[in-house]
Amino acid sequence: MNRTRSLLTALLLLALVLTPVVLLHAQEEEPPLAEIVNDEGGPVIVRGTMDYSNPLVALGVAQPLIVLEDQAGFIDRNKGFIFPKESQVLGQILGDFFDPPFEWTLSLPIEPQGTLRDVDNNGREDTGVMVFAIAYWTNIFGDPFLEQRDQSGGGWSTAFATTRAATDPSGKGEIIGGKLIVWAPDDQQGFPSGFGEDGKLFTADDPIVRLPAGYTIVDLDTDPFTFDRSRYPEMVLIEPESLTLDDFSDLSYTEAFDAMIDLFRRKYAFTELKGIDWDAKAAEFRPRFEEAEANNDALAYRRALRDFIWSIPDGHLSGPFIQQDFIEATRGGVGIAIRDLDDGRTIVNFVTPNSPADRAGIQLGAEILTWNGQPIDDYVDSIVPFSSPFSTDHVRRLQQLRYATRVPIGEEVEITFKNPGDEEAQTVVLTGEAESESFRISSFNVGRTGAELPVEFRLLDNGLGYVKIYSFSDNELLTVQLWERMMQTLNRFQAPGLIIDMRQNGGGSGFLADQMAAYFFDEPLELGQTGYYDESLGDFYFDPDQIDRFYLPDESLRYRGPVAVITGPNCGSACEFFTYAMTQQDRANVVAHYPTAGLGGSQNLFLMPEFEYLQISIGRPVDMEGNLIIEGVGVPPTVRVPVTEETLFAEGDPLLETAIAVVTGAEALPYGATPFEGSPIAQPARPAEAEAPTEEAAPTPTEEAVEEPTPAATPEPAEEATPAPTEEAAEEPMPAVTPEPTEEAAVGATVTIVSGGSRVIVRSQPGAMGSIIGLVNDGETYTLLERSADGAWVKIDFGERGGWINADFVRINE
Repeated sequence: MNRTRSLLTALLLLALVLTPVVLLHAQEEEPPLAEIVNDEGGPVIVRGTMDYSNPLVALGVAQPLIVLEDQAGFIDRNKGFIFPKESQVLGQILGDFFDPPFEWTLSLPIEPQGTLRDVDNNGREDTGVMVFAIAYWTNIFGDPFLEQRDQSGGGWSTAFATTRAATDPSGKGEIIGGKLIVWAPDDQQGFPSGFGEDGKLFTADDPIVRLPAGYTIVDLDTDPFTFDRSRYPEMVLIEPESLTLDDFSDLSYTEAFDAMIDLFRRKYAFTELKGIDWDAKAAEFRPRFEEAEANNDALAYRRALRDFIWSIPDGHLSGPFIQQDFIEATRGGVGIAIRDLDDGRTIVNFVTPNSPADRAGIQLGAEILTWNGQPIDDYVDSIVPFSSPFSTDHVRRLQQLRYATRVPIGEEVEITFKNPGDEEAQTVVLTGEAESESFRISSFNVGRTGAELPVEFRLLDNGLGYVKIYSFSDNELLTVQLWERMMQTLNRFQAPGLIIDMRQNGGGSGFLADQMAAYFFDEPLELGQTGYYDESLGDFYFDPDQIDRFYLPDESLRYRGPVAVITGPNCGSACEFFTYAMTQQDRANVVAHYPTAGLGGSQNLFLMPEFEYLQISIGRPVDMEGNLIIEGVGVPPTVRVPVTEETLFAEGDPLLETAIAVVTGAEALPYGATPFEGSPIAQPARPAEAEAPTEEAAPTPTEEAVEEPTPAATPEPAEEATPAPTEEAAEEPMPAVTPEPTEEAAVGATVTIVSGGSRVIVRSQPGAMGSIIGLVNDGETYTLLERSADGAWVKIDFGERGGWINADFVRINE
């Protein structure tokens, strides 16, 4: 009995000793070999196509590239990852990039120089694999390879790559499909064969298989993934949904109008800011589209479309240009142009020789008092210019003044005026004649020929540099080359200052504008970010990882002398972002009569019937504090030159002369110019006077979208709780019940998100006015950084700068 018991005891001890070994062996079992299709030894040359529907894709492109792109940035979720130059294999574009679709090829190197990553999650440190996609890029800076600025700061492609990325802004660019090219140094490296339960790639729950040595194409659109070793595989660079042109051109006029209204309802960036009621606009304009459709009247349709766009106070938009209407409205005049002065008078600033006005004795500088018996201010305010719509009052007024003096040929107009030096006013009746000189002279683009280079630079006689930037949408590579040549010249000649003339710059690439401004700075400043409508959230989303910032050029290309920027109402969009960037750290003075145009929204195109391409503002720009910038206000001058008879009739250039005085540090500025503290550049992301919509009131993108859950312990709807994106309704999250701690006790403590399984919205500032910058999940833990004064919001260590969430959904840990 004792011997039997001893034997059993010995066997039990042996089993206990061996069990960890057996378990360890089980854990270290090699994953199965990948099932290979088309095993021809692996790809050698990849062939493919690229197509794009949105013309904006080609804007400014000079050197399009097809590149073998290292995906280590995505594997690490590192948006600052820079593709190593040695890993960048360039392909060949076989067709015309500007006439898509086109074909391309890329020859794979025998041994690539990418970044090895161990992605099998087996707990061992393995050699790993190199993971690539093929992607389209455009080269702007430096040599033909992609540097940090070419890569917009780094990361991985989310557009026009062999991979497909999540399209919602809150999707963080997660790769959700398409094809990867994987290179394994031997046959012992593991790789995912599926996305796993979390639906994400390169995470701990991925199923793993072993790859053969060499190259393998991995198709992420099958379950499980397909592993292909064809010698000459074919692949497509995928146009993302976010860049695909919204094409309503095959719809009827009324159907296209309905689709356009729906697009504006969901994605227009400034609905609240501008107080737009899309239902009211639909009720106003839809009958005109119905009538045009019933009568098969293309001209009536185009006029209805034009007038609808004109009704939206956004200067980035433009309706159909109906040439016959424009010619009829502008070809006649009486031979004067008029301007407003700062003292409130409206005067004649140009008289066409031998015109009706000239023959009637109207002189340069004459004050216009009435037009057809109507006070001049009221008359001008009634004008709807063909350059409509406008984001700012000052640009609208200047354009109204331009169009106000157009008179149809043969039509009479009664004008009351007072010539300079006269005490008595005169009234004359003039008849419109074919006359365009007074109209051309008042154009914002007067003097331009269309043959200008994007950057034109010279040294003035006083040694100062003077440069005109005409566009940020021209050949981007040429623009940067000219810009860097200027920087080298400024430094070589030790120019004592620089004047940048932006008065005739209509915009283009905001990123290019920011990076050209970076040549004047020594710090990689953060400038702000842009929010876009997110279908899954039903609101605009600001990705905390997507910050607009300077990426500094080489020190030898930076200029550190004083700078003045001359702007005006024709400085729009990217021109304004350049000007805004130059005001950071008071780097430059802005010299102008007026603020810039106030065009702040990022743009996209859509296509309507009769081949009408139209723009929509889809991006909402904010500064680093979450305040809306530029849109509707522009960038004001820091030195304002008044609009007077002296400045209007000066023989020289008052703005340039003032800029020279500013840069050279003159004791007194000419023309009565003074430091200006005018319209603000920043405003709340949602206007304070408008009631901020609750999260529940946000439009739901589809019928399957679940309603926002409400915390049971509060009588008001929760602003910050949002369900996970599933088709099933989420349960209402119960807010954590915790004693109200003192601020001193809470700050620095850890907090746990308690939301009943729902995700919780993170905002840039406390309250519903804050922009959405992200989401946190139920059960996650963060550090408490700050509490709002009323205790209703807490700031947590989310992203680079922290974020605010509703205090009802946190539990403060002891």
